[in-house]
Amino acid sequence: MRGVNYYLGRVLGAVYLSCGVLGIASAQQASPVPIVISLSEAITRAEQNEPVFANAVAVERSAAIDKYLAKAALLPSVTYHNQMLYTQPNGQTNQGGQAGAQALPIFIANNAIHEYTSQASINETFGLRQIADAQVASANAARAAAETQVLRRGLVSTVVSMYYAVTAFAEKQHLQEEALNEATSFLDLTQKRENAREVAHADVVKAQLQLQQRQRELSDANLAASRARLELAVLLFPDPRTAYSTQPTSSLTPLPDRDDVNRMASARNPEMASALADLRASNFEVKSAKSAYLPDVALNFSYGIDAPQFAKRGPDDVRNLGYSISGTLDIPVWDWLSTQKRVKQSEIRREAVKVTLTATQRRLIATLEEVYSEAEIAQSQLASLDESVRTASESLRLTRLRYSAGESTALEVVDAQNAFLTAGTAQTDGFVRYQSAFAALQILTGNL
Repeated sequence: MRGVNYYLGRVLGAVYLSCGVLGIASAQQASPVPIVISLSEAITRAEQNEPVFANAVAVERSAAIDKYLAKAALLPSVTYHNQMLYTQPNGQTNQGGQAGAQALPIFIANNAIHEYTSQASINETFGLRQIADAQVASANAARAAAETQVLRRGLVSTVVSMYYAVTAFAEKQHLQEEALNEATSFLDLTQKRENAREVAHADVVKAQLQLQQRQRELSDANLAASRARLELAVLLFPDPRTAYSTQPTSSLTPLPDRDDVNRMASARNPEMASALADLRASNFEVKSAKSAYLPDVALNFSYGIDAPQFAKRGPDDVRNLGYSISGTLDIPVWDWLSTQKRVKQSEIRREAVKVTLTATQRRLIATLEEVYSEAEIAQSQLASLDESVRTASESLRLTRLRYSAGESTALEVVDAQNAFLTAGTAQTDGFVRYQSAFAALQILTGNL
């Protein structure tokens, strides 16, 4: 899905940037009691803190306002116009004015040397272009909302990946601690048997090498767990050093039916919604471009005064207060084929949008198949991985007993220890693999 790699890059960069910021800011002590964060709470916190997603939400809200403004443009506008005009007289008088004999203005466009205008004016323009522009704005608002959901799904996918990575590294850290304890116990056993002259010193050396290897592996596991926690904390907390832990999963949720997944994904997929909204906007843009071939009708109604006196009545009880109505029909005749070219531009873009729509449909089908198959395989392997852990644990126990009885070698014990650690690590990876695939299905179907 789009946006996942972008978010991962931003978060990794923010980890290193935060080191410099925290060096300047006042140091805050980490909470001694870790906060337990559920997956849904982690997603909510990330939505509040991620700047790219916040910008997408702002774009969506701005597009909604554009939609409102485009629809408001279809309604009549009302203004209250006030003006006082003084014009230099030209030395002549006029006997036809409202005030009888009056001085003529030097500018023939003006009506009198003193003119007062105070009018309420209502204007309305009818045309196909205004309607089409409002439809384009509505489609753009729908597309912006869908794009916000696309970015949200990318953010959710990143949070899910990081969340289960924290869980996996914490479990592997625990496995390494158990492996270190097992190696320490085995070293103690070999030393006791060497002191009793039951085994050679080579067994002690082998156990020491195993212990040293486990110590190094535990250090690496601690570092990996700390790094995973810090990367997720950048998205969740003001201070990435905040102590927290992920919520343990008590049981696995079974996979939904494939037909239900396909139905929900088709109905709730934001990539498809964005592509369809883009196609609608393109169709309305073609309609708007073609509207330039048609005439526009403009109407005006004005009520107030436009007279030499700022009063309802002038000399001789002449009425200054009144109204006027005007109508205008503008018929396009010739514009040097500019309208034709604009129509062609909008049609070219519409063809490209159709290609994007079909590509989005194909990508959705492929992604659904990939994710569902991944979840099916991961689910089918969970029981086998659990059985492998039980078998490896029993094998290690029996090998230790056989070694204590002198029936097996130190190398066999080390192999059993390695097999148990490998099985435990594979079990953790398999669990995280299924949880991640299931979460990806929930994202595709709009349930997460």
